[in-house]
Amino acid sequence: MATKLTTLDNVNIAVLEPRGSLIGGEETDELKAKAKDLLDQGNRKLVLDLGGVTYINSSGIGALVNIHTMFQKAEGKIKLCNVAKGVENVFVITKLTSVFDVEEDRNMAIASFKK
Repeated sequence: MATKLTTLDNVNIAVLEPRGSLIGGEETDELKAKAKDLLDQGNRKLVLDLGGVTYINSSGIGALVNIHTMFQKAEGKIKLCNVAKGVENVFVITKLTSVFDVEEDRNMAIASFKK
C-alpha cells in the first residue's frame, strides 16, 4: 500500500490518503510514520482521506486511534473523510464515530478546520 501525502493551505493542513487494506504490518506502519513526521514538522491539522481504503481490521483501527492520540497530545486535530460504507460500519460498531470527526468529503473536512 502506498500512502499519498498532500499538504494544503501553506502546509497548515496535511492530507494522508492510505490505499487498500489497513490490516497491520507495513501499510499501518507507513501511515503512522507519515503522521508522526507531520507532527514532528509542526503540522497540527490532518485529514485522513479513507476513500481508497477497502478494508480495515482491529490493527488498522488501532493505527488510526494511535494517530488520533498523537495529534491530540500535541494539541492537533484530525478529520476523517470519504469513509466507505464497509469501513464506516466498523466505526459505528466500535463506537469510534464519537471519537473521530468524520466529514463526507475532503473539501468539507478541510473547510471544517477553518471554522
